[in-house]
Amino acid sequence: MNLSNKTLPNLPQDIVIPSYDREKIKPRIVHLGFGAFHRAHQAIYADILATEHGSDWGYCEVNLIGGEQQIIDLNSQDKLYSVAEMAAEGWSGRIVGVIRRAIHGEIDGIDSVLDAIAQPDTAIVSITITEKGYCYQPATGKLIEDHPLIQHDIANPATPKSAPGVIVQGLRLRRERGLPALSVMSCDNMPENGHVTRNVILELARRQDALLADWIETHVSFPSTMVDRIVPAVTPETLEKITQQLGGINDPAGVACEPFRQWVIEDNFVNGRPEWEKAGAELVQDVLPFEEMKLRMLNGSHSFLAYLGYLAGYQHINDCMQDSNYVAAARQLMLKEQAPTLRTKGVDLTAYADSLLNRYRNTALKHRTWQIAMDGTQKLPQRMLDSVRYHLEHNSNFDCLALGIAAWMRYVGGVDEQGQPIEVSDPLIEQLKTLVSHSQQGEERVNALLSLEVVFGKTLPQNPRFVSAVTAAYQNLLKNGARETVAQLAQGF
Repeated sequence: MNLSNKTLPNLPQDIVIPSYDREKIKPRIVHLGFGAFHRAHQAIYADILATEHGSDWGYCEVNLIGGEQQIIDLNSQDKLYSVAEMAAEGWSGRIVGVIRRAIHGEIDGIDSVLDAIAQPDTAIVSITITEKGYCYQPATGKLIEDHPLIQHDIANPATPKSAPGVIVQGLRLRRERGLPALSVMSCDNMPENGHVTRNVILELARRQDALLADWIETHVSFPSTMVDRIVPAVTPETLEKITQQLGGINDPAGVACEPFRQWVIEDNFVNGRPEWEKAGAELVQDVLPFEEMKLRMLNGSHSFLAYLGYLAGYQHINDCMQDSNYVAAARQLMLKEQAPTLRTKGVDLTAYADSLLNRYRNTALKHRTWQIAMDGTQKLPQRMLDSVRYHLEHNSNFDCLALGIAAWMRYVGGVDEQGQPIEVSDPLIEQLKTLVSHSQQGEERVNALLSLEVVFGKTLPQNPRFVSAVTAAYQNLLKNGARETVAQLAQGF
């Protein structure tokens, strides 16, 4: 028996269920990317607002490529799903009811997605499509014009395939129908994600229609956000635990996460917004200091632990936390190499770092190092390389960052320390394979990977201090392995 309107009364009493009239909820936000993070984060805020403050802001959920089963499952259970908060001392559950529509670009047709954006009630398009979904170069922030999806959308603007193409065409329809503009809000882990979104949308629009681009530039806003909640990928074990929590009722669309959540939003909306602050979000004028703090201290240390942890045989982040050297190295990375690069004011960064380490220790999360290690070519620039540039400019130490970058290079080599294959998942996987296969292990491999200009840019690979530090860290990993290399690093603090 699956979750549905009919089975709501059968749920255990400690599960929070919608107490509001779902028929009064309007799909005023079209969300691209109905993945686990969105389900556990932004949708929760909307559900709290509906439950506690009578808000009528709801979602039309969209998946464009992949995730067909997620949409099918959601529609089959009256657009209800559960969120389980996982703590070592126990789990708690909530049924989210603020979704009013759920469509898939390939199943329902792309016109159904475009029409949803062009509805009079739609005031916001929000996005969680991961960094690679923006079809942009992390090193430059520019649109990848030769990306196959972008090439298609330039030639066929009325039948877009990429997320930027869908947004541009949806805005075109709003303009043609005489509807007011809306706000496009990125909730992905990129510095100045609103600026990135604006840049790729305007670049694509200009390739299609200069007048439309001018209209978008004048009337559409692109607020930046910082989002924070650890949401591991859903596994069969997770779903089994959710079924137990729901008293035997299945929920294939369910998701589990840590109890902590944070959302910082640039208050820049042209057609109204929910009162997110009533559900605990922070509305600010400048999100960038918060974004940088989270990207470098949390996401940067996460990637550091993911690559070095995977290479050492640690399957989960909480396994890394059982190794005192890994804890010491992650803390050193955060406080001595990331914190000095930040513009955040009025935040106790030592307390923030220690709170992150405590979150990583959550034994209920089971956040896989392999999952965090995905898409490294998209993540390294903002999580580590921007900080390296700061240290090169200020002639300060970046040993932990160099080791993290070297660990990524070792990881994308595709073979672990036991000689077993690594399933490397990355949008540039073919380029990575070519660079790896045409280079010898060691210094040559480092130089080959540094040639990826879309990741490292032009100046870093020409900086002798940077190249020397990464090469030395890489050679140490080859000689001593990840655990011993991290131990040596930690003992030097």
